[in-house]
Amino acid sequence: MKNVTEILTGKRNGAHVPLIAGPCSAESYEQLRSTVLELREIPNLIAVRAGVWKPRTRPGSFEGIGEHALQWIQKIKEETGLKFAVEVANSWQTEAALNAGIDILWIGARTTVNPFYVQEIAEVLRGVDVPVMVKNPIHADLGLWIGGVERLRKSGIRRIVAVHRGFFTSGTSVFRNDPKWEIPVEFRTHMPDVPIVCDPSHISGKRDYIFEISQAALDLEMDGLMIESHYRPDQALSDAEQQVTPAELKQIMAKLVRREELPENTEALEHLYALRHQIDALDHQILNLLEKRKHLVESIGELKKDHNITILQFQRWFEIVKDRSQLARLLGLEEDVILEIFQLIHRSSIKIQQQILQGKTTDVQ
Repeated sequence: MKNVTEILTGKRNGAHVPLIAGPCSAESYEQLRSTVLELREIPNLIAVRAGVWKPRTRPGSFEGIGEHALQWIQKIKEETGLKFAVEVANSWQTEAALNAGIDILWIGARTTVNPFYVQEIAEVLRGVDVPVMVKNPIHADLGLWIGGVERLRKSGIRRIVAVHRGFFTSGTSVFRNDPKWEIPVEFRTHMPDVPIVCDPSHISGKRDYIFEISQAALDLEMDGLMIESHYRPDQALSDAEQQVTPAELKQIMAKLVRREELPENTEALEHLYALRHQIDALDHQILNLLEKRKHLVESIGELKKDHNITILQFQRWFEIVKDRSQLARLLGLEEDVILEIFQLIHRSSIKIQQQILQGKTTDVQ
């Protein structure tokens, strides 16, 4: 794991999983102080999160206390010595947070989707040495997430942490937001030096799933957790169902298992390498088969060109979907995953045939 604690606070956190925790919203001085005093008993805690401005889908719901809450944070910071993180969505909120001495800023999912707002924040932060966390955009757009980090870097911000909080889904799910674990994994391939913190609260939407999501994040080598906690969560003015008490959070953190990257046992390590070698060999076979398939697609493209046949034939595609889905079920494979793979293959086949009909080469440059 990358040292999130050092990036965000300038200190090291030892063997503990770094935790940023606090209420969804700072609702009152008493609520915030009572929650923080309980949270500081958790050894994992590196910073407190507290919503000051709350972006809501529709007007009329609780949208945060606003700047006045920054005064509460200042008092509690002075009393406890803890670092505080606050979400900012535009230039004036950023300036207000900086003027209040907020230690860590984060850009929320609703702001990451808008490059204009991210750039506006980045301009305010130009020349300021403050750590910034960037949440993934609401929808599964990896480019916007990466772009948000790049805009901050161009303004000179070097202490940056990404936050995985899941993605909007219109389908049926037990979670509030679809984790789509493959996207933060892909983010890491593009930006390996940027640590990723997981936000199980917004992924789960319900406190019952916080542990499950947290453990899954650690199993994927995420670098820390950001969890909402309220001393009386059922009375919270926002996101009540996904907040846990500090006592519950302490129990969750104690149960989490932080796994090793590689086994210490020599025999287990050798077995792991042997299994990986078999996977590598199978992957090479898959690639060779795809190369053979490509040649068949090219032959079909030439045939269609010579006989003036349309490229896309829906009946054939429906047959492929039905056949591959049935075979996936028989083999005990995930139908959705297999279908997604064949959709990509089909898309590539269409592109190859289009190039042939247009008289272009299909060779990889």
